[in-house]
Amino acid sequence: MSTAPCTLRELLLYFLRLGALGFGGPIALAGYMQRDLVERRRWIAKEEYVEGLALAQLAPGPLAAQLAIYLGWVRARVLGATLVAAAFILPSFVMVLALSWLYVRYGGLPWMRGAFYGVGAAVITIIGRSVWKLVRLTLVRDWLLWAVFAVNAVVTGWTERESVWVFALSGALVLLVRAPPRAAPAALGVGPAWLWTGLFGVASSDTLGKLVVYFAEAGAFVFGSGLAIVPFLRGGVVEELHWLTDQQFLDAVAVAMITPGPVVITVAFIGYLVAGPLGATLAAVGVFLPCYLFVVIPAPYFRRLAGNRAVKAFVDGVTAAATGAICGAAFVLGQRALVDWPTVVLGGATLALMLLFKKLPEPLLIVAAGAAGCAIKGLG
Repeated sequence: MSTAPCTLRELLLYFLRLGALGFGGPIALAGYMQRDLVERRRWIAKEEYVEGLALAQLAPGPLAAQLAIYLGWVRARVLGATLVAAAFILPSFVMVLALSWLYVRYGGLPWMRGAFYGVGAAVITIIGRSVWKLVRLTLVRDWLLWAVFAVNAVVTGWTERESVWVFALSGALVLLVRAPPRAAPAALGVGPAWLWTGLFGVASSDTLGKLVVYFAEAGAFVFGSGLAIVPFLRGGVVEELHWLTDQQFLDAVAVAMITPGPVVITVAFIGYLVAGPLGATLAAVGVFLPCYLFVVIPAPYFRRLAGNRAVKAFVDGVTAAATGAICGAAFVLGQRALVDWPTVVLGGATLALMLLFKKLPEPLLIVAAGAAGCAIKGLG
């Protein structure tokens, strides 16, 4: 099937709208792109879409953002990839900035504490449901991937943090079992102070530097789903760096889920709490720059790598490890979110609604849980 002509402006307007209105997480966003760009408008050939989806799954980085960047590259090479990345990410980033400001400005008000009391229970349930979907999508009946998943889930749940090295070893294990190498494989401070003022006052230059480095490291190890970044972030910003409490971290995940666009935009909320608008910007740049580079650099050569058994085996192992880590992180965060009977009931109600109404938007569930939390705290 031949493709229809499309200007770069038209493509950018599409991704700007998708970034502003696209709810449902990475799988849903990828589905919207296939429906709109391949089937309805025929701006992208089916083969090009499939190649982009394969690259997004193989390379570290949030799936939906990388797929969008690749489709931009298909139409206008590096310029197209760069502008599409900005158009897709910018709307949700602006929304998160606004929510971050409200959170810092009014976070102490009883209604906001009540809202996030209810939201936390709903978010944990939604994460648990997402883990189940990821398990069905990525593990199937492969005993090796199930073993990698289980080990990572237990390690993350037991230690309450994850390790990049465990992820890498998981990928290497699957690589060695599925595609044992015959030989050594190829190595694959200026401006007003409010700009970097967060919850705890003006951030130091050292903190700003750590923000960029830490989120760039996290962005380089997110395979398949934006939720894979959750265990990485919690281990760093809560346990290691002590930037946020568990409740504040849960609030950050909630903010990402009630805004459209890529889930990993939660990093902007965290960056804002630590170091204001500048911190939000540095965190977003840090986490999205690796995924941009992982698309733009290999894109011209990708077709030669797409079918490589060793590459596929390594990524399958890392994806299974990431899914297990998400499961472990959900268990850890669940202990902080489901703290009493009302939160347990809210979590159960959220799950029941998701099972009864398959197409019920997740942001609607989160807003409803927040309203219920306000009511419960008000009654209390």
